[in-house]
Amino acid sequence: MGSILLAESGLLDGRSATTHWTSAKTFAERYPAIKLKADTPIVDDGDLITTAGLMAWSELGLRMVDRLLGPSIAASTARFLVVEHSDSASQCGSNFAPILSHGDTSILKVQHWLQSTGATDVSLTAMAERAGLEERTFLRRFRAATGVKPTEYCQHLRVGKAREMLEFTNGTIDHIAWTVGYQDPSAFRATFKKITGLAPSDYRARFGVTPPVAVVR
Repeated sequence: MGSILLAESGLLDGRSATTHWTSAKTFAERYPAIKLKADTPIVDDGDLITTAGLMAWSELGLRMVDRLLGPSIAASTARFLVVEHSDSASQCGSNFAPILSHGDTSILKVQHWLQSTGATDVSLTAMAERAGLEERTFLRRFRAATGVKPTEYCQHLRVGKAREMLEFTNGTIDHIAWTVGYQDPSAFRATFKKITGLAPSDYRARFGVTPPVAVVR
């Protein structure tokens, strides 16, 4: 499987990935440095995407179409092929596709670090130190390389993780907010709606694949 080849190469160390459920136990034991999400059908970790299904080529292909050409083209492609496109980007904004081909190795190092940590509990000082740059220089070079400010970049990564959790887990909105790095759930809700156009609860109602947890009063 592709995820095993990537794991053997070391490219997935410290990063998130998924694999087929039949290989999950062996995969986790053999590659402890990888954050395995075997219950997630597709894990988009920036420049590396892994899938858990043997027939996931169509969804993976549509994900790449979405990233390179936009959600409208991806949706049209799915209709033309008469296949379902479960990616929420086809209906609610586009998943964040960070620029990784800019050639600035210092900034790329920070991007990979942010991707592996989920951009939680990070600061400008920490990012600049990771890049080996003075803060003002880091800010200038980061924006030149990625097209956005470091704070905006982190917001997109956090919201991306939150979208995944809203789609595939039953965690409360507040819990998800804390998990992706927001101490104030209200701030999380405002940022999420700004980026996706939907409140977290509305997003889950439209795109969640698991039924809500019943609350006994």
